[in-house]
Amino acid sequence: MKLLESISNLAGKYFAAWVIAVALIAYFIPDPFLGLGNYITILLGVVMFGMGLTLKPVDFKLVLKKPVPVIIGVAAQFIIMPLIALALAFIMNLPAELAAGLVLLGSVPGGTASNVMVYLAKGNLALSVAMTSLSTMLAPLLTPVILLALAGQWLPVDPVAMFVSIVQVIIVPITLGIIIRRFFPTTVQKSTSVIPLISVIAIIVIVSAVVSMNVESIATSGLLIFTAVLIHNLLGLTLGYMAARMMRLDESKRRAISIEVGMQNSGLGVALATAHFGPLAALPNVIAAVWHNISGPILATIWSKKPVEQDTGIDSTTSIKKRVQNTGS
Repeated sequence: MKLLESISNLAGKYFAAWVIAVALIAYFIPDPFLGLGNYITILLGVVMFGMGLTLKPVDFKLVLKKPVPVIIGVAAQFIIMPLIALALAFIMNLPAELAAGLVLLGSVPGGTASNVMVYLAKGNLALSVAMTSLSTMLAPLLTPVILLALAGQWLPVDPVAMFVSIVQVIIVPITLGIIIRRFFPTTVQKSTSVIPLISVIAIIVIVSAVVSMNVESIATSGLLIFTAVLIHNLLGLTLGYMAARMMRLDESKRRAISIEVGMQNSGLGVALATAHFGPLAALPNVIAAVWHNISGPILATIWSKKPVEQDTGIDSTTSIKKRVQNTGS
Protein backbone atom coordinates (compact mmCIF):
# COMPACT_ATOMS: atom_id res chain seq x y z
CA MET A 1 0.00 0.00 0.00
CA LYS A 2 2.89 2.34 0.75
CA LEU A 3 4.28 1.76 -2.72
CA LEU A 4 0.88 2.44 -4.32
CA GLU A 5 0.51 5.59 -2.25
CA SER A 6 3.92 6.84 -3.39
CA ILE A 7 3.11 6.10 -7.03
CA SER A 8 -0.28 7.75 -6.61
CA ASN A 9 1.23 10.92 -5.15
CA LEU A 10 3.80 11.02 -7.95
CA ALA A 11 1.08 10.62 -10.57
CA GLY A 12 -0.95 13.45 -9.08
CA LYS A 13 2.05 15.76 -8.72
CA TYR A 14 3.08 15.44 -12.36
CA PHE A 15 -0.41 15.08 -13.79
CA ALA A 16 0.01 17.76 -16.49
CA ALA A 17 3.32 16.27 -17.64
CA TRP A 18 1.78 12.81 -17.99
CA VAL A 19 -1.16 14.19 -19.96
CA ILE A 20 1.12 16.09 -22.34
CA ALA A 21 3.38 13.08 -22.86
CA VAL A 22 0.52 10.69 -23.60
CA ALA A 23 -1.21 13.24 -25.85
CA LEU A 24 1.97 13.54 -27.95
CA ILE A 25 2.32 9.77 -28.21
CA ALA A 26 -1.33 9.40 -29.25
CA TYR A 27 -0.89 12.15 -31.83
CA PHE A 28 2.15 10.61 -33.53
CA ILE A 29 1.12 6.96 -33.02
CA PRO A 30 -2.72 7.05 -32.95
CA ASP A 31 -3.61 3.47 -33.94
CA PRO A 32 -3.13 1.76 -30.54
CA PHE A 33 -5.44 4.31 -28.87
CA LEU A 34 -8.35 4.44 -31.32
CA GLY A 35 -10.37 1.71 -29.61
CA LEU A 36 -10.25 3.46 -26.22
CA GLY A 37 -12.95 5.94 -27.23
CA ASN A 38 -15.59 3.36 -26.30
CA TYR A 39 -14.58 3.57 -22.65
CA ILE A 40 -14.64 7.35 -22.12
CA THR A 41 -17.98 7.43 -20.28
CA ILE A 42 -17.04 4.50 -18.04
CA LEU A 43 -13.68 6.05 -17.18
CA LEU A 44 -15.25 9.37 -16.23
CA GLY A 45 -17.70 7.48 -14.04
CA VAL A 46 -14.73 5.93 -12.25
CA VAL A 47 -13.25 9.40 -11.64
CA MET A 48 -16.57 10.70 -10.29
CA PHE A 49 -16.94 7.62 -8.08
CA GLY A 50 -13.58 8.53 -6.56
CA MET A 51 -14.86 12.05 -5.95
CA GLY A 52 -17.90 10.60 -4.16
CA LEU A 53 -15.65 8.55 -1.89
CA THR A 54 -14.01 11.77 -0.66
CA LEU A 55 -17.23 13.74 -0.08
CA LYS A 56 -18.62 14.22 3.42
CA PRO A 57 -21.70 16.04 4.75
CA VAL A 58 -19.41 18.84 5.98
CA ASP A 59 -18.63 19.64 2.32
CA PHE A 60 -22.21 20.83 1.86
CA LYS A 61 -22.51 22.56 5.23
CA LEU A 62 -21.23 25.91 3.99
CA VAL A 63 -23.99 26.06 1.37
CA LEU A 64 -26.54 26.25 4.19
CA LYS A 65 -24.46 28.11 6.77
CA LYS A 66 -23.03 30.87 4.54
CA PRO A 67 -24.75 30.54 1.17
CA VAL A 68 -24.05 33.97 -0.34
CA PRO A 69 -20.39 33.43 -1.41
CA VAL A 70 -21.26 29.96 -2.75
CA ILE A 71 -24.21 31.28 -4.75
CA ILE A 72 -22.13 34.16 -6.11
CA GLY A 73 -19.36 31.79 -7.16
CA VAL A 74 -21.60 29.18 -8.79
CA ALA A 75 -23.66 31.86 -10.56
CA ALA A 76 -20.46 33.44 -11.88
CA GLN A 77 -19.27 30.06 -13.08
CA PHE A 78 -22.41 29.20 -15.04
CA ILE A 79 -22.79 32.73 -16.45
CA ILE A 80 -19.27 33.99 -17.13
CA MET A 81 -17.72 30.87 -18.68
CA PRO A 82 -20.46 30.02 -21.22
CA LEU A 83 -20.72 33.66 -22.35
CA ILE A 84 -16.94 33.98 -22.76
CA ALA A 85 -16.96 30.77 -24.81
CA LEU A 86 -19.81 32.07 -26.97
CA ALA A 87 -18.02 35.37 -27.60
CA LEU A 88 -14.74 33.65 -28.47
CA ALA A 89 -16.51 31.27 -30.86
CA PHE A 90 -17.90 34.21 -32.81
CA ILE A 91 -14.81 36.42 -32.64
CA MET A 92 -12.48 33.61 -33.73
CA ASN A 93 -15.00 32.23 -36.25
CA LEU A 94 -14.59 28.68 -34.99
CA PRO A 95 -15.99 25.76 -36.99
CA ALA A 96 -19.37 24.49 -35.73
CA GLU A 97 -18.12 21.47 -33.77
CA LEU A 98 -15.25 23.37 -32.15
CA ALA A 99 -17.57 26.25 -31.26
CA ALA A 100 -20.06 23.89 -29.64
CA GLY A 101 -17.23 22.11 -27.84
CA LEU A 102 -15.89 25.38 -26.43
CA VAL A 103 -19.35 26.39 -25.20
CA LEU A 104 -19.67 22.95 -23.65
CA LEU A 105 -16.37 23.48 -21.84
CA GLY A 106 -17.76 26.71 -20.42
CA SER A 107 -21.01 25.04 -19.37
CA VAL A 108 -19.71 22.12 -17.30
CA PRO A 109 -19.19 22.37 -13.52
CA GLY A 110 -15.93 22.95 -11.70
CA GLY A 111 -13.27 20.24 -11.73
CA THR A 112 -11.95 18.51 -8.61
CA ALA A 113 -8.42 19.71 -9.37
CA SER A 114 -9.59 23.25 -8.63
CA ASN A 115 -9.77 22.37 -4.92
CA VAL A 116 -6.10 21.46 -4.96
CA MET A 117 -5.23 24.78 -6.60
CA VAL A 118 -7.26 26.76 -4.05
CA TYR A 119 -5.51 24.91 -1.26
CA LEU A 120 -2.10 25.80 -2.68
CA ALA A 121 -3.18 29.39 -3.36
CA LYS A 122 -4.19 29.92 0.28
CA GLY A 123 -7.76 30.54 -0.83
CA ASN A 124 -10.95 29.72 1.06
CA LEU A 125 -10.91 25.94 1.06
CA ALA A 126 -14.43 25.41 2.36
CA LEU A 127 -15.85 27.72 -0.30
CA SER A 128 -13.95 25.87 -3.04
CA VAL A 129 -15.24 22.46 -1.97
CA ALA A 130 -18.79 23.78 -1.59
CA MET A 131 -18.71 25.38 -5.06
CA THR A 132 -17.40 22.22 -6.73
CA SER A 133 -20.01 20.08 -4.98
CA LEU A 134 -22.94 22.40 -5.69
CA SER A 135 -22.01 23.11 -9.32
CA THR A 136 -21.64 19.36 -9.93
CA MET A 137 -25.08 18.68 -8.47
CA LEU A 138 -26.62 21.46 -10.58
CA ALA A 139 -24.91 20.34 -13.79
CA PRO A 140 -27.63 17.89 -14.95
CA LEU A 141 -30.07 20.80 -15.16
CA LEU A 142 -27.91 23.80 -16.02
CA THR A 143 -25.44 22.34 -18.53
CA PRO A 144 -28.08 21.05 -21.01
CA VAL A 145 -30.13 24.26 -20.76
CA ILE A 146 -27.10 26.49 -21.34
CA LEU A 147 -25.97 24.37 -24.29
CA LEU A 148 -29.42 24.42 -25.84
CA ALA A 149 -29.55 28.21 -25.57
CA LEU A 150 -26.00 28.97 -26.73
CA ALA A 151 -24.71 26.05 -28.80
CA GLY A 152 -27.92 24.94 -30.50
CA GLN A 153 -27.17 27.33 -33.37
CA TRP A 154 -24.20 25.16 -34.42
CA LEU A 155 -25.25 21.61 -33.58
CA PRO A 156 -28.51 19.95 -32.48
CA VAL A 157 -28.75 19.68 -28.70
CA ASP A 158 -30.98 17.11 -26.98
CA PRO A 159 -31.26 18.44 -23.41
CA VAL A 160 -33.09 15.37 -22.13
CA ALA A 161 -30.48 12.95 -23.47
CA MET A 162 -27.70 15.16 -22.08
CA PHE A 163 -29.45 15.32 -18.70
CA VAL A 164 -29.54 11.53 -18.61
CA SER A 165 -25.87 11.33 -19.61
CA ILE A 166 -24.77 13.70 -16.83
CA VAL A 167 -26.83 11.82 -14.25
CA GLN A 168 -25.28 8.55 -15.39
CA VAL A 169 -21.65 9.66 -15.45
CA ILE A 170 -21.70 12.19 -12.59
CA ILE A 171 -24.59 11.92 -10.13
CA VAL A 172 -24.91 8.12 -9.95
CA PRO A 173 -21.17 7.41 -9.41
CA ILE A 174 -20.83 10.25 -6.88
CA THR A 175 -23.93 9.09 -4.99
CA LEU A 176 -22.64 5.53 -4.99
CA GLY A 177 -19.30 6.75 -3.64
CA ILE A 178 -21.02 8.71 -0.85
CA ILE A 179 -23.13 5.68 0.11
CA ILE A 180 -20.13 3.35 0.21
CA ARG A 181 -18.20 5.86 2.32
CA ARG A 182 -21.16 6.05 4.70
CA PHE A 183 -21.35 2.29 5.30
CA PHE A 184 -17.69 1.32 4.90
CA PRO A 185 -15.73 4.32 6.25
CA THR A 186 -12.69 2.35 7.43
CA THR A 187 -12.21 0.57 4.12
CA VAL A 188 -12.67 3.78 2.17
CA GLN A 189 -10.22 5.62 4.42
CA LYS A 190 -7.54 3.04 3.65
CA SER A 191 -8.16 3.14 -0.10
CA THR A 192 -8.33 6.92 -0.70
CA SER A 193 -4.54 7.15 -1.02
CA VAL A 194 -4.69 5.43 -4.43
CA ILE A 195 -7.50 7.60 -5.83
CA PRO A 196 -5.08 10.01 -7.58
CA LEU A 197 -3.49 7.12 -9.45
CA ILE A 198 -6.85 5.82 -10.65
CA SER A 199 -8.03 9.30 -11.61
CA VAL A 200 -4.84 10.18 -13.49
CA ILE A 201 -4.90 6.89 -15.41
CA ALA A 202 -8.54 7.43 -16.34
CA ILE A 203 -8.00 10.99 -17.58
CA ILE A 204 -4.86 9.99 -19.48
CA VAL A 205 -6.77 7.23 -21.29
CA ILE A 206 -9.57 9.67 -22.14
CA VAL A 207 -7.11 12.24 -23.50
CA SER A 208 -5.24 9.64 -25.56
CA ALA A 209 -8.48 8.35 -27.06
CA VAL A 210 -9.72 11.78 -28.15
CA VAL A 211 -6.33 12.90 -29.48
CA SER A 212 -5.98 9.72 -31.54
CA MET A 213 -9.42 10.33 -33.08
CA ASN A 214 -8.58 13.94 -33.98
CA VAL A 215 -5.06 13.82 -35.42
CA GLU A 216 -6.01 15.60 -38.66
CA SER A 217 -8.14 18.20 -36.88
CA ILE A 218 -5.35 18.96 -34.40
CA ALA A 219 -2.93 19.44 -37.29
CA THR A 220 -5.21 21.98 -38.96
CA SER A 221 -6.96 23.68 -36.02
CA GLY A 222 -4.82 22.84 -32.99
CA LEU A 223 -3.23 26.27 -32.57
CA LEU A 224 -6.55 28.03 -33.08
CA ILE A 225 -8.43 26.03 -30.47
CA PHE A 226 -5.50 26.09 -28.02
CA THR A 227 -5.55 29.89 -28.22
CA ALA A 228 -9.31 29.90 -27.63
CA VAL A 229 -9.01 27.61 -24.59
CA LEU A 230 -6.13 29.66 -23.16
CA ILE A 231 -8.03 32.95 -23.50
CA HIS A 232 -11.20 31.33 -22.12
CA ASN A 233 -9.35 30.11 -19.05
CA LEU A 234 -7.47 33.36 -18.37
CA LEU A 235 -10.60 35.48 -18.75
CA GLY A 236 -12.47 33.10 -16.45
CA LEU A 237 -9.82 33.39 -13.75
CA THR A 238 -9.75 37.19 -14.09
CA LEU A 239 -13.50 37.81 -14.27
CA GLY A 240 -14.18 35.33 -11.48
CA TYR A 241 -11.85 37.29 -9.22
CA MET A 242 -13.40 40.60 -10.29
CA ALA A 243 -16.94 39.33 -9.67
CA ALA A 244 -16.00 38.32 -6.13
CA ARG A 245 -14.28 41.66 -5.61
CA MET A 246 -17.33 43.57 -6.83
CA MET A 247 -19.42 41.71 -4.24
CA ARG A 248 -16.88 42.86 -1.60
CA LEU A 249 -15.82 39.36 -0.60
CA ASP A 250 -12.49 38.99 1.20
CA GLU A 251 -9.27 38.02 -0.57
CA SER A 252 -9.40 34.32 0.32
CA LYS A 253 -12.89 34.03 -1.20
CA ARG A 254 -11.79 35.97 -4.29
CA ARG A 255 -9.02 33.48 -4.90
CA ALA A 256 -11.33 30.52 -4.43
CA ILE A 257 -14.01 31.88 -6.77
CA SER A 258 -11.41 32.90 -9.36
CA ILE A 259 -9.98 29.39 -9.56
CA GLU A 260 -13.37 27.67 -9.37
CA VAL A 261 -14.73 29.80 -12.21
CA GLY A 262 -11.62 29.40 -14.37
CA MET A 263 -11.17 25.62 -14.05
CA GLN A 264 -13.82 23.25 -15.42
CA ASN A 265 -14.51 19.52 -15.30
CA SER A 266 -12.94 18.94 -18.70
CA GLY A 267 -13.34 15.17 -18.34
CA LEU A 268 -17.12 15.60 -18.29
CA GLY A 269 -16.82 17.89 -21.30
CA VAL A 270 -14.92 15.23 -23.23
CA ALA A 271 -17.49 12.55 -22.41
CA LEU A 272 -20.49 14.72 -23.32
CA ALA A 273 -18.91 16.06 -26.50
CA THR A 274 -17.95 12.59 -27.70
CA ALA A 275 -21.39 11.18 -26.97
CA HIS A 276 -23.57 14.04 -28.25
CA PHE A 277 -21.54 16.16 -30.70
CA GLY A 278 -18.67 14.09 -32.08
CA PRO A 279 -14.94 13.65 -31.33
CA LEU A 280 -13.93 17.01 -32.81
CA ALA A 281 -16.12 18.85 -30.31
CA ALA A 282 -14.21 17.09 -27.53
CA LEU A 283 -10.95 18.74 -28.60
CA PRO A 284 -11.36 22.00 -26.59
CA ASN A 285 -12.00 19.94 -23.47
CA VAL A 286 -8.94 17.75 -24.08
CA ILE A 287 -6.75 20.82 -24.45
CA ALA A 288 -8.34 22.27 -21.31
CA ALA A 289 -7.44 19.09 -19.39
CA VAL A 290 -3.81 19.92 -20.09
CA TRP A 291 -3.83 23.71 -19.94
CA HIS A 292 -5.88 24.03 -16.73
CA ASN A 293 -3.29 21.89 -14.98
CA ILE A 294 -0.60 24.31 -16.11
CA SER A 295 -2.27 27.67 -15.51
CA GLY A 296 -3.76 26.57 -12.18
CA PRO A 297 -0.44 25.67 -10.52
CA ILE A 298 1.18 28.84 -11.89
CA LEU A 299 -1.52 31.05 -10.37
CA ALA A 300 -1.53 29.05 -7.14
CA THR A 301 2.24 29.46 -6.82
CA ILE A 302 1.98 33.23 -7.26
CA TRP A 303 -0.79 33.54 -4.70
CA SER A 304 0.87 31.15 -2.26
CA LYS A 305 3.56 33.77 -1.71
CA LYS A 306 0.92 36.30 -0.61
CA PRO A 307 -0.69 35.00 2.62
CA VAL A 308 -4.22 36.14 3.47
CA GLU A 309 -6.49 35.82 6.48
CA GLN A 310 -9.34 33.40 5.86
CA ASP A 311 -12.83 33.28 7.31
CA THR A 312 -13.82 29.77 6.23
CA GLY A 313 -17.06 29.55 8.20
CA ILE A 314 -16.39 25.84 8.86
CA ASP A 315 -13.39 23.67 9.58
CA SER A 316 -12.39 22.73 6.06
CA THR A 317 -8.96 21.28 6.78
CA THR A 318 -10.02 17.63 6.86
CA SER A 319 -12.32 18.02 3.88
CA ILE A 320 -9.74 19.64 1.65
CA LYS A 321 -7.06 17.10 2.53
CA LYS A 322 -9.38 14.38 1.36
CA ARG A 323 -10.26 16.23 -1.81
CA VAL A 324 -6.62 17.08 -2.57
CA GLN A 325 -6.08 13.35 -3.01
CA ASN A 326 -8.58 13.26 -5.90
CA THR A 327 -7.04 15.09 -8.85
CA GLY A 328 -9.66 14.02 -11.36
CA SER A 329 -9.82 16.91 -13.82
